[in-house]
Amino acid sequence: MAKTDTKGETARSARAPRRTKATAASRPARRAASAKAETPYHHGALREALLQAAERVLERDGLSGLTLRAVAREAGVSHAAPTHHFGDLTGLLSELAAVGFRQFNAAMASSCDAATTPLARALARPKAYVAYAQAHPGMYGIMFRTERLDYSRPSLNEAAEASFAGLANAIGAMRQEQISGDTLTLNQAAAIARAWSMVHGFTMLLLDGRLEDILGRLPEGTTAERLLEAMLTAPVTGKLSGP
Repeated sequence: MAKTDTKGETARSARAPRRTKATAASRPARRAASAKAETPYHHGALREALLQAAERVLERDGLSGLTLRAVAREAGVSHAAPTHHFGDLTGLLSELAAVGFRQFNAAMASSCDAATTPLARALARPKAYVAYAQAHPGMYGIMFRTERLDYSRPSLNEAAEASFAGLANAIGAMRQEQISGDTLTLNQAAAIARAWSMVHGFTMLLLDGRLEDILGRLPEGTTAERLLEAMLTAPVTGKLSGP
């Protein structure tokens, strides 16, 4: 049996660094600092990051692919994060629709500001309306899915009201009168509904590909935007006749 080298063991023991209280206490601090460095969002920015992730999922995978788990996965956060910020899927969709309305309103306001003639100004808003829908079909679609949204949420209600106010102001400018969004005359309401129905209906037909046949019968190079312009500027002909 080999003899135990007690002197060697004693020497090695003396050379080995001792684990002190200070060393042990510093480890959790280093782990905490490391975890903080790995956190991808600053405090307060996670909600915005989740909405951005939700928009990407919506435009890429459609409404059927937009779930709380899909958004969390897209944002690279825990599955509980969207629930913490939005409550449920209806809450997330409602806040996302509010973002869409704000983008939508900003695009139309910008287009009107850039117009230099009365005709260009009259056409700017509906053209921007269609252009936004073409660029963001997923967002545009969820903005008008009333059954999936909660309009009691202040952000969505305010953004949607701002969109309606912009439409009412545009119609008022065309009619050369002030239109209050709270109280409308029948003629004012008819003018707003007519303009909205025309542009929204055109947009939905365009997104669904239902205008391809009409566009295919027009002179080569005629765009959907040119067709919209013709619709908006064509005089109303004919007259209503009684029985």
